[in-house]
Amino acid sequence: MSMITVKTPREIELMRVAGRITAAARSVGREMVSPGVTTHEIDREIHKFIKKSGAVPSFLGYGGFPGSACISVNEEVIHGIPGPRTVNEGDIVSIDVGAYIGGYHGDCCGTFGAGEISEEDIKLIEVTRQSFFEGIKYAKVGCRISDISHAIQEYVESFGYSLVREYVGHGIGRNLHEAPEVPNYGDPGHGPRLVKGMTIAIEPMVIMGKRDVLVLDNDWTVVTVDGSKAAHYENTVLITDGEPEILTMAEDL
Repeated sequence: MSMITVKTPREIELMRVAGRITAAARSVGREMVSPGVTTHEIDREIHKFIKKSGAVPSFLGYGGFPGSACISVNEEVIHGIPGPRTVNEGDIVSIDVGAYIGGYHGDCCGTFGAGEISEEDIKLIEVTRQSFFEGIKYAKVGCRISDISHAIQEYVESFGYSLVREYVGHGIGRNLHEAPEVPNYGDPGHGPRLVKGMTIAIEPMVIMGKRDVLVLDNDWTVVTVDGSKAAHYENTVLITDGEPEILTMAEDL
């Protein structure tokens, strides 16, 4: 990975614009999650919204990815390819989106239930989301990257869930993926020290069962080996001289 970039005030303003569009695109996807919808239909509406906002979908064509959003259902952890799959009552759907405008990217994800979902699935989604907020307590000047990682791991594992190890959060800015890597596990006190102006995507990927994952034959979609459900929550975060600023925050998420 390249050197960590510290953003100027002007760059931060541009990232705020990208972040707002990205967060709104995630909300478009959330509104569509319901029994009977296909993942392609969700992706199509997200694509239309991002383009209408004057931005470009960050994911479309990235490394050859064929969709504008990663839409992952149930045991699919990340990188679900939108297609004919129909969402059923009780499914949980992770929607990961990115938008590029003005030379900068935003990146965020959330997991949402279709119709009535089980209590255990509600809890999985809530713990995944809250683990992000446990992590960003350490997204402050002077802390180290692994302080965030450790807080996420400690919180998630206290509920008996597992964290994906093979995929991690990342820096973000002119490029969708920049230095540093932001794992969701590890001992505190390691990795780069956080400084004002860094922008990172923090994204816990939580599995109800064992942490083992595999990639499907499409070379993209990551699924749980044991078939248990997974949830994913992500925001783009700016390190400030005070509390961290979430650049992709939506009121409903």
